[in-house]
Amino acid sequence: MENPLLAFTDKGIYCEQAGVYLDPWKPVDKAIISHGHADHSRWGHGRYITHERNVPIIEHRLGNIHSTGVSWGESFTVNGVRFSLHPAGHIPGSSQIRVEYKGEVWVFSGDYKTGDDGLSTPYEPVRCHAFITECTFGLPAFKWRPQEEVFRDINEWWAENRSEGKTSILFGYSLGKAQRLLKHLDTSIGKVYTHAAIENMNEVIRTFLPLPETSRITKETQRDELRGHLVLAPPSAHGSPWLRKMVPYETATASGWMAFRGARRRRAVDRGFVLSDHCDWAGLLESIEATGATRVICTHGYSDIFSRFLREKGLDARTEETQYEGELAEMNSTEGAEIT
Repeated sequence: MENPLLAFTDKGIYCEQAGVYLDPWKPVDKAIISHGHADHSRWGHGRYITHERNVPIIEHRLGNIHSTGVSWGESFTVNGVRFSLHPAGHIPGSSQIRVEYKGEVWVFSGDYKTGDDGLSTPYEPVRCHAFITECTFGLPAFKWRPQEEVFRDINEWWAENRSEGKTSILFGYSLGKAQRLLKHLDTSIGKVYTHAAIENMNEVIRTFLPLPETSRITKETQRDELRGHLVLAPPSAHGSPWLRKMVPYETATASGWMAFRGARRRRAVDRGFVLSDHCDWAGLLESIEATGATRVICTHGYSDIFSRFLREKGLDARTEETQYEGELAEMNSTEGAEIT
């Protein structure tokens, strides 16, 4: 296709007409950022434009940056190109980026999920001609259970551990997953303690969203204080000396990858709960259909398999390479590795 509205370059997704990049992975002058995860919002850009709820998140993560926040559906124009941000439902402040020029509309979804998690602004389909979609879980084998059932299992696991005098350690990425877990934990079972990396992010998110009460774990926290209660920690804390004060404990991970047989064993945790902040197979297909797009560009995840399926359905679908990692970035992140 000649001169597409959005092009994939070595720096990121580029709108040449506006001179603007979307979630670039190399430093650029002007960037529109979909959300705060490290593979989508990187340090070094001259200017950041993002949803107003994402501003405190990326400023916390990236430090002193030049950032501007906009609200949902608020349009802004750069050299004749009209941009707006729309809820992606992935994590708090996550957006789809709509780009319109001379009647042609493209939407970059970033990371997204169609289910309402009760914390993030729910996903809204945006009509467009071309849709750029992630494919993190783009296989028919991925089919999410209702989150109410998953949280019932998590709370039952915690209650059982408490009855046995054990501390429950639940691993989840410090931005998004940890707050979603916190939102739905049954605090009548006990108290929720947090690793510093998660509590620091909780403090940021509490500036615009209410969250249940938590207690930060410090060097002064004693083992007996934790017994029977639940500890939220980032994956980077797994296997660290920081866990020694928790003995006796059981560990669990909440991730879409727990749907894979053997994933719990490879992660060396006692339990795995299938809970993802990304679409499953059906969610991807339903969201694409809702956009009305006839052109679909598939990025990170099972992009080859997913795009082939879309072509068989009659869509103009192809893949593009990016440096986005989806839930792998969240699982493998070293954020919070400095144990305090």
